[in-house]
Amino acid sequence: MQAMEEASSPLPLPQTLKEHPQASPKPYKKSFVSSLIDATSFKSPSFREDTYVISKLKSPEAKALYELKKKLSSSSNESASMWGVSLLSGDERADVILLKFLRARDFKVSEAFTMLKKCLTWRKEFGAENISDDDLAFKELEGVVAYMYACDRESHPVCYNAYGVFKDKDMYERIFGDEVKLKKFLRWRVQILEKGINLLDFKPGGVNSIIQVTDLKDMPKRELKVASTQILSLFQDNYPEMVARKVFINVPWYFTMLYSMFSPFLTQRTKSKFVISKEGNAAETLYKFIKPENVPIQYGGLGRPNELEDGPPKPASEFNVRGGEKVNLEIDGIECGATITWDIVVGGWEVEYSAEFIPIMEGSYTIAIEKPKRIDTLEEPIHNSFTPREAGKMVLSIDNTSSRRKKVAAYRYFVRKSVY
Repeated sequence: MQAMEEASSPLPLPQTLKEHPQASPKPYKKSFVSSLIDATSFKSPSFREDTYVISKLKSPEAKALYELKKKLSSSSNESASMWGVSLLSGDERADVILLKFLRARDFKVSEAFTMLKKCLTWRKEFGAENISDDDLAFKELEGVVAYMYACDRESHPVCYNAYGVFKDKDMYERIFGDEVKLKKFLRWRVQILEKGINLLDFKPGGVNSIIQVTDLKDMPKRELKVASTQILSLFQDNYPEMVARKVFINVPWYFTMLYSMFSPFLTQRTKSKFVISKEGNAAETLYKFIKPENVPIQYGGLGRPNELEDGPPKPASEFNVRGGEKVNLEIDGIECGATITWDIVVGGWEVEYSAEFIPIMEGSYTIAIEKPKRIDTLEEPIHNSFTPREAGKMVLSIDNTSSRRKKVAAYRYFVRKSVY
């Protein structure tokens, strides 16, 4: 009987061979819209999340925290709690929550206290504390419109939002057709956020906020104006400093124009949380913050639906393919009878891909596993496997010679060795 032994990546990045065309692509001028998007992309100083370590607070900030606690204890909110944390327990988790309200109001104690009281009242009336357990019957929207998926490179939970499905009038009427339906949707959207917040540490130096990724492709902005306004209002009023970064992908030109107009009126802290990426750059943008295996496949990653139910995903190796370049990835040391399985993805694709196996024995023939083929768009990463009858190496080729754009890419592989 055969037993199977498994080995998995990431291993050190295999030998990479790069073949350059004879003539380099000519430089091209950026459009006005592209320049605007670049100006608001991840090139400016990025947001730095508070550590919530009391010893690192400035003297006025520490004083404000003390005064907020004093106000809360002298009010009728002695038993106040949020996310299972009693705000007057002396618990360090309570300090993290209170500091979020203070930070949202620039450490103005009276304003932070007013915000806190209103939030406590809203949570009680809305039933937010236990909403994570409610069945709101939105199965068709789960994993599509709003959902939590994996974490970023700093372990922040990531919440994805995509409202393009509502361009379908029937879908829109089914979800937002009247006031009752809208209220139910808002409860569901709050439920998604609460599930993400329940993943936070609420500890000094820990993970105390989430990442929001919003896909603006096909979003019917006029139709969703009421819903989006109410969602924004709810989140701003009741979830202070819960978002470490807001990443907008597939951004249409008019959004960038609006941002450039309103940018001067935003605080530097708020602007530092924003990352804006035009259509076609989702993978390149998301890879800066999230590992490829944790990026959903629809955005150029390797993360498949329900994959996380079996535990953390297998790590991937990242690489870039410059414009006008061909990259060959060599995976050496594949033994006879072993089965190698691989996943590979290229952000935006528009490349030629092939895979072949080269035996090490002299006189053996190279085997074309996947013949060269042009891939312009692909919903999922390439997934394939091969069991050679002799030892050798695998070569995965990505040919980007017909494009001027640099592409981000990632791959991973698993080897199962037969043991007799």
